[in-house]
Amino acid sequence: MADIRQEKLADLLVNYSTSVQPGEWVGLLGTAESLPVLRKVYEAVLTAGGYPSLMLSDEYMDRAFYRLANDQQVAWLDPALTRYYEEADVYIRVMGTSNTRAMTNIAAKRVQKTRAARRYWLDTRLSRSAEGTFKWVGTYFPTEASAQEANMSLEEYEEFLYGACFCDHDDPAAEWGKLSAMQQEKVDYLVGKKHVKLQGPNIDLELSIDGRTFINSDGKRNMPSGEIFTGPVEDSVNGWVRFSFPSIVSGRAVSGIELRFEEGKVVEASAEQNEDLLYAQLDTDSRSRYLGEFAIGTNFGIDRFTGNILFDEKIGGTVHMAIGKGYPETGSKNDSAVHWDMICDMREDSTIHVDGDLFYKNGAFES
Repeated sequence: MADIRQEKLADLLVNYSTSVQPGEWVGLLGTAESLPVLRKVYEAVLTAGGYPSLMLSDEYMDRAFYRLANDQQVAWLDPALTRYYEEADVYIRVMGTSNTRAMTNIAAKRVQKTRAARRYWLDTRLSRSAEGTFKWVGTYFPTEASAQEANMSLEEYEEFLYGACFCDHDDPAAEWGKLSAMQQEKVDYLVGKKHVKLQGPNIDLELSIDGRTFINSDGKRNMPSGEIFTGPVEDSVNGWVRFSFPSIVSGRAVSGIELRFEEGKVVEASAEQNEDLLYAQLDTDSRSRYLGEFAIGTNFGIDRFTGNILFDEKIGGTVHMAIGKGYPETGSKNDSAVHWDMICDMREDSTIHVDGDLFYKNGAFES
C-alpha cells in the first residue's frame, strides 16, 4: 500500500521547497535506499514540467573510492557533475542509508582530502544559490538503519520524520507557512543588531552579527527545517562552548566536543571520542577553525537526538554552529572546504542576549 506521507513529502520538495517550473533542469540525487520517495519526486517534477536528471550514489562504491583512488583520481572532477552544478536550475537530494556506520574505518584525512578536491562543486552550488540561480533542498528517507541509529523502530522513526516535515497534516505547506511567519518576526527584529552573548551550563560565548543577515530557514533548503541562521563576523567569536550531542561525519561519531575561541579562531579543542576526526576537520585548511554559521533551532517536532544532523540541528531549544564555510547570502566571508555543524542544548538555565537585551531564555524566544 502506498504511503500518502511519501507523496506529501515529494509534493513539498517539488512545489514548496524548490517551486519547480516548466523547463527547469532538476537534478535528483539519492541512494538506492531512498528510491521509494525519489520515484514520487520524479513524478512530481514531470507533472510540474521540469526536466529530471537522476544521479544515484552507493555506499559500497563510496568506500571503494576512499580506499582505492589515487591522488589523480581524487583530484578529478566528473565533468558531467561539474556541468550540472554550473548550469542546472534545481538540486533535490533524498538520502537514505542501510548502514549509518558504513564509513567508520575510512581514515578521516582521506575523507577530508576528497572533500577538499570537490570543493568547487560546493562553492558553485552555494554561490549560485546566493545569486538566486540555483534552487536546492535536501531530505532523508526513513530506513531501518536510521531508525536504529535514533533508537526507534522503523514505524516510530517514520512517524518522527514525516511529523517533523508536517507530512502528518492535511496541508503541510500551510504548516510551514505558519513557522515561516514566526521566524520572520525574529529575523526582522535582528536587522541592524550587532552583538550576541550566549550563556548557560554548556556555553559562555559572544560574537558579532554587525552587518550580517539572518536567514529564515523554513523548509526551502532543508526538509525538515526550522531555524534562523547567519554567518558571524569571522574574527569576533570569543569564549567557550561544550556541544551537547555527538557530531557524526562519514559514519563516525565525535562526542564530547569542547572548543575555545579567541578572536574568531578555535585555539583549544577536545573530544571524548574520535578526537582525531575533530582535528582533521579543524586542520583541513586555513579557515576551518573559524565559524561560518550560527543558528537557533525552532522545530519542536524534533524533540530528540537522532544522529542525523539534518534533523538534530533543528531541535527546538538548541543552537548550533558550523566551523568552516559560511553561506554567502548571510554576508559570511569564511571560505573553507569544511562545513561541520555542532549542537548545544539551551533548554535549561541558558540565555541569549542581543545588544544587551534578553532575546531567548531556556529554549524559547522572549515575546
